[in-house]
Amino acid sequence: MYDCLLTDEERALKQEVRRFVREEVSADFLRRMDRNEVTYPHEFVAKCAERGLRGIRFPKKYGGRGMGWTAEVAAIEEIGCLGIALGCAFVMPSIVGEALQVFGTQQQKKQFLKPMIEGKLTAAEALTEPRGGSDFFGAMTRAELQGDHFILNGMKRFVVGAEGADFFLVYCRTNFGARVHKYNRLSLLLVERGPGVKAEYLYNLLGCRGGGTGRLVFRDVRVPRENLIGELHGGAQCFHQMMIPERLTSAAGCLGAWGALDLAVRYSDRRRAFGSRIREFQGVSFKVADAITRLDAARALTYMAARAVDADAPNARRLVSEAKRYSTEAAWDVVNESMQIMGGIGYTDVYPVERALRDMRLGMIWTGTSEIMNLLIQHEYYREVLEETYERRKLEADAMSPDDTERCFTDEDMQRVFDS
Repeated sequence: MYDCLLTDEERALKQEVRRFVREEVSADFLRRMDRNEVTYPHEFVAKCAERGLRGIRFPKKYGGRGMGWTAEVAAIEEIGCLGIALGCAFVMPSIVGEALQVFGTQQQKKQFLKPMIEGKLTAAEALTEPRGGSDFFGAMTRAELQGDHFILNGMKRFVVGAEGADFFLVYCRTNFGARVHKYNRLSLLLVERGPGVKAEYLYNLLGCRGGGTGRLVFRDVRVPRENLIGELHGGAQCFHQMMIPERLTSAAGCLGAWGALDLAVRYSDRRRAFGSRIREFQGVSFKVADAITRLDAARALTYMAARAVDADAPNARRLVSEAKRYSTEAAWDVVNESMQIMGGIGYTDVYPVERALRDMRLGMIWTGTSEIMNLLIQHEYYREVLEETYERRKLEADAMSPDDTERCFTDEDMQRVFDS
């Protein structure tokens, strides 16, 4: 709905992906995924690769299209109506590709990035651990450097593509000093599926089914040193960079809530009660107004964040966190309202709104919970204001008693208050 803000090339891509979603992904395939009859969507990945949709913002020499984040967000929004699992399969090349593009060697790009974009390899990211969650830098999976190899041992969970991916981005501890700072503990490794790498458990999920989400176990896995991404013990730098695609793709994918709302609008135009179409009752039509307003606000914030990342703006990280939090929460509200509009039939599997509801609940949890986003947002904004990033007008001087504004914070004034 923001086509007016897109370039001609970006609009053409959006229309191309819209046709792909409408014509190339069958309803039967989606139903089989939701019934857990599909372990990993290889068929979908292959179709995306055939149409050059797996490397939108990467250089053409690696098989990409050489476009920007705004183009990718426009594409992901269209894919989003298919559900979280296919959305994740669609964006995984962007997430894993970020590490390879920014920190990878030419050999790593040739061996992993190009084949991944071409659909010859599939990838997954392994971050969360059983004792970790939001405490990312407390990771206990360890890789000991022994000559020209690391020996990797540990466990990761909630890995989308644990079953189905050919290689994994694995954050692991490589610096075992007792007093080492948490930001200097971890490294990022490319781990190919092979001996010692096993998906030992596949989760029965509320939603996001068919993506091969499971627990990965590493037992004495030999990983060549040349599979180290970035610097040894430099995993924190990689992580902070990777959170941009992690969170921006989550925000963009949840814009796919438009699918549930469109469905509810069409339903409300056909369903009759008390002699009228239910859309004619304010109790219904105002829900539509509220839902589309939230969705448009989420869309605006997400596209602005994408533009900010493309422009390397100083507030880009904050905007990405805001987009992730607001978009995922708005999507949950929109799908909830869509179900409410449809009433009891929306709670059945006669319509896919219930599947959308199950999917959207994940948005506020993965790639950083809404609470973690709030932590980051306030931290970034405090820094911007207190460091006077933008040299804006200070309203303290506009007070009726400007000379007294700073006195409120002096020790002498506080002591006088206590003494009184």
